[in-house]
Amino acid sequence: MPSSPAPERHIALPGTFNLRDLGGYPASGGTIRWRTLLRSDGLHRLDDTGRAALAGLNLQTVIDLRTQEEAELAPSALGDVLGARRRHIPVINGEAFNTLAPELSAVYRYMVDDRGAMVAAAIGRLCAPGALPGLIHCSAGKDRTGLLVALILAAVGVDDDVIAADYALSRTYLLAEPTAAVRQIRASTGLGQRLDLQLMGSPPEIILAALAHVRDRGGSVTGYLIGHGLTEAELDTLRAALIE
Repeated sequence: MPSSPAPERHIALPGTFNLRDLGGYPASGGTIRWRTLLRSDGLHRLDDTGRAALAGLNLQTVIDLRTQEEAELAPSALGDVLGARRRHIPVINGEAFNTLAPELSAVYRYMVDDRGAMVAAAIGRLCAPGALPGLIHCSAGKDRTGLLVALILAAVGVDDDVIAADYALSRTYLLAEPTAAVRQIRASTGLGQRLDLQLMGSPPEIILAALAHVRDRGGSVTGYLIGHGLTEAELDTLRAALIE
């Protein structure tokens, strides 16, 4: 009997540009389960159709990585349709968000060096029994979300080249409608003209350098996460929930 086709990785949902499934990637001992961990840009423009579609995914946890200012400027439109536990865990504080150098490498280094506890706390929410299916998002679904997704995938044994290829997909979807995407992210973040098309890119070498920096700091990705508050047991729970 032929196997059923894999689900679409990109989920076209009104109000989002960069909603994607992390399923199907090879990991230690198997592959990532489809419709178990998703990543997205902002959810503030969802309509009833979008809310219904997300409700159909049986999400249990939604992690919002935006700053408090972003969350107030563009409140989530998830509403009460989802029974998911919604967690707001800023991995960049508001002051840094407005003053960091615009280079992506500097943003990632700041998160790794100065916000490790928040990064680990966000991932820890997905390690709890029953936390999945889950969704991680920020405003573009590219940088903050991209780093956390890279760490999760590395922690469960996905190869770096696969992680980098997934990271690079953000450019494909954000720049499919560049004017609309830039306008939406400028408005929802308050970055205005500071956000340009260059910052909408997702070069694979950027996330590879970030992973290398994490390993320099912690010896390994799991060592870094454990050093910032997670336990091996929590990471084992995450692996068991994600891998089939």
